[in-house]
Amino acid sequence: MGSKVQWQLCDVSEAESRAFSSFSSTWDNAGVKLDGNRMSSLVTVNVGPQKYYVKKYEKRGRFLRRLIGRSRVRAEWENVQLLGQMGIPTVRLVAYGEETRFVGARRGMLVTEEIVGATDLASLVEQEDACFKRRSWVNHVIDQLSEYVRAMHGHGFVHNDLKWRNILADYGDDAEVYIIDCPAGRRLGGFLLTPLLKRGVIKDLACLDKIARHVLSRTQRLRFYLRYVGLNRLDFAHKKKVRKILSFFEGRQ
Repeated sequence: MGSKVQWQLCDVSEAESRAFSSFSSTWDNAGVKLDGNRMSSLVTVNVGPQKYYVKKYEKRGRFLRRLIGRSRVRAEWENVQLLGQMGIPTVRLVAYGEETRFVGARRGMLVTEEIVGATDLASLVEQEDACFKRRSWVNHVIDQLSEYVRAMHGHGFVHNDLKWRNILADYGDDAEVYIIDCPAGRRLGGFLLTPLLKRGVIKDLACLDKIARHVLSRTQRLRFYLRYVGLNRLDFAHKKKVRKILSFFEGRQ
């Protein structure tokens, strides 16, 4: 059976248009491999002085996603677009698409531009970077991140993998924060999905606190939560919610 290819270039420069002109040429560009598993691989490609990340999916997804629903790659590019619509800084999407067949595998791919000068928070912790000793930097990152997570959850969207490796920041005292890499993210609106939304919110906040409890002070962690919920102090309901966040991963570590 033949295949059908969808390939979409975003608002790109001439150099980007030439470099990522088609699905097949972009897929065949070897680049420099950074990471990979049975599901996907990540390579970097340079176009002039600029670096781009090309994420290639060999399969639609796991479990039911292999058969029904949107593919994992489609979820990823749609979620990048959705984060942008919510005013949350994220990667710039350059191109995306997928190849479908009536019978057989489905491949997909998205291309994003490197955010120059930004590093994921998990790497900064591993490197024992001195930025965590700068109170102004830490407080600014906390304030930015709390604002973006509140906006995300306020739109009924949960990331579902909100780990420190999926949060980027630059080094300035007015550091910009970026939320990235959320193929598992989804919008959960409506009465029937409310329990899933509540659990997803707790999971997102618990993912953030998993490293924060080892790196930040209790005062800094409380600052994040209070900024996130828009309060000056915890009331009974939020103390209960905090306990759920702190206990979410108990027995799973």
